[in-house]
Amino acid sequence: MHRRDFVKAISVLSAGLSAGVLPAVGFANQNTDYDFVFTRLSYESGDWDVDERMPANLLNSLIEYTTLRVNLTEQVIALADPAMLQQPFCFLAGRRLVQFNHAERENFIKYVNNGGFVFVDDCNHDIDGLFARSFEQQMTDLFGPKALQKIPNDHPVYHSFFEFDGPPNTSQELNGWGDDLVHKYLQAIEINGRIAVLYSNKDFGCEWDYDFRNKRFMRVDNTRFGVNIVIYAMTA
Repeated sequence: MHRRDFVKAISVLSAGLSAGVLPAVGFANQNTDYDFVFTRLSYESGDWDVDERMPANLLNSLIEYTTLRVNLTEQVIALADPAMLQQPFCFLAGRRLVQFNHAERENFIKYVNNGGFVFVDDCNHDIDGLFARSFEQQMTDLFGPKALQKIPNDHPVYHSFFEFDGPPNTSQELNGWGDDLVHKYLQAIEINGRIAVLYSNKDFGCEWDYDFRNKRFMRVDNTRFGVNIVIYAMTA
């Protein structure tokens, strides 16, 4: 099921951005109660239930900056459940081993090859950590050794709503957490010219894992790139 079947037009006023006015995004009526549901994927290995406050924080940003009809409740679906194949956006994260069972592998392949979008976040912020090594090996096993590639910093995901010149830094990177590196790139598996799996070692999940009411103390809302990811996922 292709993402274009879920949502259609997006209207972003670039003049509004330059003037400091946050634009609204409108989506076509899909005969459902919501335009966007945050779907987290559970899997048998590892610890999938990390960064518990992050979804609510990101959903708050979508409400604040767009006109999406957002379901305020995070939805958790097992990767092995065929119901995940009907979701236009999925999130997968963890710190430990990623080793899909047979049903999980089959669903992941089918979902990615048929228009799905998975945002995968390494909560270790460690390119040599267990999550990164095991997840990347899974992608090699499922899609081949060259499927997961760095994306350029002018990729459309960086311009889908707010303007970025690459992935924003996280406090985990700047504070020396994990591998003590600032990752200037994201990786992705692209299918037919668009991202199907967006993969980050930057630990955005932990970066956005706080009560959304605390954003009033920030000079710049650090969840804005999450809005870009969602808009790209729903419109590309």
